[in-house]
Amino acid sequence: MTDTTDRPSTEQNGSPGTATMLKGPTGAGTSPETRGKTTIADGVVTKIAGTAAREVPGIHNLGAGMTRAFGAVRERVPGADTGGVGRGVKVEVGERQAALDIDVVVEYGYPIVDVAAEVRVNVISAVERMTGLEVVEVNLVIDDVNLPDDEDDTEPAEGRVQ
Repeated sequence: MTDTTDRPSTEQNGSPGTATMLKGPTGAGTSPETRGKTTIADGVVTKIAGTAAREVPGIHNLGAGMTRAFGAVRERVPGADTGGVGRGVKVEVGERQAALDIDVVVEYGYPIVDVAAEVRVNVISAVERMTGLEVVEVNLVIDDVNLPDDEDDTEPAEGRVQ
């Protein structure tokens, strides 16, 4: 059986530096795969959830308006950290459980209630399967609906210098 403990963050007030440690039994009589500790950082859960949410048909993007705008600018800067996988995802990781808040933009024409349900199923399944944490809730905020003629998310024009 695996015990889960919370590692104190190096940052204050439960900021994104908090991680979960999975601690197995120790000693010569235990199997090798359970000896030692496994630490799962909040950022890992964020990336898993962001990737799982983006896999659902009908999801156009993640993040609220300003978050998406800053992310789009950051992605166009050469050498900048794109880090867009976790954009729009906030996680709270405890000893054995996790709670997630996700801001999404849905494609026009998809039933929002169905897309939200599918996002929850996909995110919960991925996080629980990959981390062993129990996901107690996934709160979704439908921040926008992407219309077919929206120009804010189109491909950037080709630059003058190639």
